[in-house]
Amino acid sequence: MKRKDRLPELLAPAGNFEALIAAVEAGADAVYVGGKSFGARAFAENFDIELLSRAVEYTHLNGVKLFVTVNTLVYDRELDALSEYVRTLYEIGVDAIICADLGVLGEIRRSTPNMPVHASTQMSINNTAGANLAYEMGCERVVLARELSLLDIRSAVENSKPEIEVFLHGALCVCHSGQCLFSSLVGGRSGNRGECAQPCRLPYDNGKYPLSLSDLSLARHVGELCEAGVASLKIEGRMKSADYVYNVTGIYRRLLDELRDATDAEEAILKKTFSRGDFTDGYFINKKFSKMTGIRAESDKTQTREMVKREYREKIHPTRAFVKMRLSEPCEMRLEMKNGARSAVALGQAPEPANTRPLNEVDVKARLSKMGGTYFSLDPEDIELSLDENVNLSPAAINALRRDAVAKLSSFKREPCESQPSFKKSVKKPRKLNTGLFLNAKEYEKYSLSDTFFDICFLPIEYFESTEYGCEGLGVYLPPAAFDSELARVRELLVKARELSVKYALCTNLSQIEMLEELGFEIIGDFRLNVSNSLAAAKILELGIGDIILHPEITLPMARDIGGGVIVYGRIPLMLTERCFIKENFGCENCSKAHLTDRTGAKFPLLYEFGHRNLILNSAVTYMGDKKKELERAGIYHRHFIFSTETAAEISAAVKAYAAGEKLPAGIKIRRVGIN
Repeated sequence: MKRKDRLPELLAPAGNFEALIAAVEAGADAVYVGGKSFGARAFAENFDIELLSRAVEYTHLNGVKLFVTVNTLVYDRELDALSEYVRTLYEIGVDAIICADLGVLGEIRRSTPNMPVHASTQMSINNTAGANLAYEMGCERVVLARELSLLDIRSAVENSKPEIEVFLHGALCVCHSGQCLFSSLVGGRSGNRGECAQPCRLPYDNGKYPLSLSDLSLARHVGELCEAGVASLKIEGRMKSADYVYNVTGIYRRLLDELRDATDAEEAILKKTFSRGDFTDGYFINKKFSKMTGIRAESDKTQTREMVKREYREKIHPTRAFVKMRLSEPCEMRLEMKNGARSAVALGQAPEPANTRPLNEVDVKARLSKMGGTYFSLDPEDIELSLDENVNLSPAAINALRRDAVAKLSSFKREPCESQPSFKKSVKKPRKLNTGLFLNAKEYEKYSLSDTFFDICFLPIEYFESTEYGCEGLGVYLPPAAFDSELARVRELLVKARELSVKYALCTNLSQIEMLEELGFEIIGDFRLNVSNSLAAAKILELGIGDIILHPEITLPMARDIGGGVIVYGRIPLMLTERCFIKENFGCENCSKAHLTDRTGAKFPLLYEFGHRNLILNSAVTYMGDKKKELERAGIYHRHFIFSTETAAEISAAVKAYAAGEKLPAGIKIRRVGIN
């Protein structure tokens, strides 16, 4: 049983140095922060390299680990800067990097092979197979998707090779992490690049807030999490204040140390600190319903404002020193923390015979004890000084000796990594393919009678359970999320598809690769694998995926440099939600007709997804049929279509328009793939 012999690590957030001090003071075992680049909270204050170095020193001197997020999608033009950045993080002593991009993971393993890596929740790992693949690729820890129940968390802990980290408290995304395109494709700010505009917190359908989830709190389940053997419990909140970090971390520190769940009074403090009306544990207890929804009301803000504000000062560590100043020998200063945690020795200039005023013990100790601006204090009474008579040493030399000893005591730097061979960037030239994903199988059946356009037509996995139609040449579309408790069902349906001569599979999650290979499918990688750079594409091919549909946020020139397929038609899914908003807000009878309407009047269709999840689709249709020359100039030969709300007649009309290079009919809102 994993980690049940000790408490889980308590991992706290910090968006600035004050919050980091608060996390340490409140009892965090580890703190995670973001740098100025490549972090999923671009609008937090964040840490430059100088401040990260200081953060390493501060946390480590207090027995706390420091993790840095490098959990955005990265583009080819940024890879050199990324490589330099991760090497710097290693050298200044960062304990681990949290990453989401396969290209980033590969570059870390190449340039800093000894740097521990944690797979971010943005990597969309929601089952044991995904966790084990991340481990094989070099991740010693996996942050599970926040939608898992206790049953599936237990399964992952028991059956996975890496350590398992679970979110404990804080804001919840309504979309599965790593699968949200809403902010990017609608608002122009990429959540996958750290710029989320939080469209889930906005009103829809005349002032309702159906997508705004209450904050997560597992304060009533601390005992169960400890019993499950989770390695780390993570508090969300790099955009939150130092008081938030201190209050939340402090309560969970107490609960873990006392191995108990929260009282009503403790939960009340958590709510006052920050809440959206109430907390939710719906995913954890496997009760996903509308009570999980909440907004930050004025009363919530008032409660938070009324809480007592604290001041956070850096902790100063008392030290003692042993100093030798002997004639013609290099002077020596041994500085050690009184708690015995660390010590360091510095050598300095050799004293010379004194011509006039020799050094005296009082003056030397006074100069050596000047620790201002450091994390240490040194009382002259705690200096044991061996001083020869009639010797002299300049004040500058004594100061240099002290500074050198302090620098060594507070330094956690590593030696630079040896240069490694360049990571292979070459990718397979994409085949000339027209592929179509038909999310509405009934309309596909009507359309397919006259189809000669598509090389592969993908249909949802559940279609193959009861179909009586010929399936040779078809492909199966796998669900983007499937927990351990659902995988037997997924495998059963895949076996049925193979029995019906289905040859191809559209892989939507890394966890599916091993099963698909075992069953003999030819694998196409879906856009949900989030490939946005050449290193990630090369890794995908290495894992056994033959062709890849690239991430929808990249431009045609970027796609040209990577090599892969591009979505040229369709309402791209903006969100994958764990809850069924169709049932909650519109009723099951409206499953094929439900949509959300935003403040501008734009309508976002909702579709059923495997496991009674939902897809929220873009109001605009991506279309490149009248931009074929641009596609050809970019070398885009694999062209992918997504059909969702269209009738068979509308599918046929769209395909004909594309084939003829014509525009879509007037009145259809169009989105383009970036050409420049």
